[in-house]
Amino acid sequence: MAYETILTERTGDVLVITLNRPDRLNAAPPAMFDEIRDALDNLDGARAVLIQGAGRAFCSGADVASGALASADPGAATHAALSDHYNPGILAVARASVPVVTAVRGPAAGIGCSLALAADFCVASNTAYFLQAFVNIGLVPDGGATWLLPRLVGRARATEMMMLGEKLPAAKAHDWGLVHSVISDEQLEHEALALATRLAAGPTLALGMIRQGLGQALEMSLEQTMAMEADNQRTARGAADSMEGGMAFLQKRQPNFTGK
Repeated sequence: MAYETILTERTGDVLVITLNRPDRLNAAPPAMFDEIRDALDNLDGARAVLIQGAGRAFCSGADVASGALASADPGAATHAALSDHYNPGILAVARASVPVVTAVRGPAAGIGCSLALAADFCVASNTAYFLQAFVNIGLVPDGGATWLLPRLVGRARATEMMMLGEKLPAAKAHDWGLVHSVISDEQLEHEALALATRLAAGPTLALGMIRQGLGQALEMSLEQTMAMEADNQRTARGAADSMEGGMAFLQKRQPNFTGK
C-alpha cells in the first residue's frame, strides 16, 4: 500500500520505518498505526526493523487535533481508534518475527511512548524524553502502557510516570532501565542503525523466538516457561543457523548467519 504518514526504506537487511509528520512532531493519527502494522506484516526478507521519527521528535502522541477522534461521543471514538488502529499497531511491533529497534529524539509521549518501548531496544538521544501525560488532561494511559511500564521499571516508577504526568529525560530513563542507551543527538540514527544491522546479521529464527519467549514468559509459570524453551530449542536446533553456529564454534571463527 502507498503510505501517507510513514516512510519505509531498506538498508541492507534492515527495514527502516520513519514516522513522517515532522510539522506535527509526528503526532499519530490512527492511520499511522495502520501503516506501521502493514509495513511490519510485509517485511519482504528484512531481518530487523528500525523505527524512528522525522525531524526533532519521535512521536508526540495521538493526533487529537486532526479531527480523527472527534465525535458526538468522544469516548466511543477513542475506544474505536484504540481497538481498531493504535492497539493492533503496538501488537504488530510486539509480535514481529524479527528484532525491533526504536530511535527516540525529542518527545515520545502518550501512544508514542508505548510505541518506543514496545521494541526490543530503545535507543535515545540526549534530547529525548518519555511522557505519560494523560492524567494532565483527565485521561488514563493506553497503548499497553499500563502493561509495559511496570514490567520495565517496576510499579513505583510506573506509578510516578502515570500519576504525576511529568517528563522523564533520557538520562533518567536510562538509569531506570527504560532505554538501552543514550547517545548524542547527532549520532542517533547512525548508532540505532548500527544496532539494527548487528541484529539483522544474527540468527533470525532464534532472535524471533527469544523476543516472543520473553513476552510469553511474563505470563507463565516456571514450569510452563521451561516447556516453551524446550519447544523453541527443538525448533532452533533444526535450523541452518544453528548448524552454522556450531561449526563456527568448533572452527574458532565468526558465524555467518543467513536467517534460516
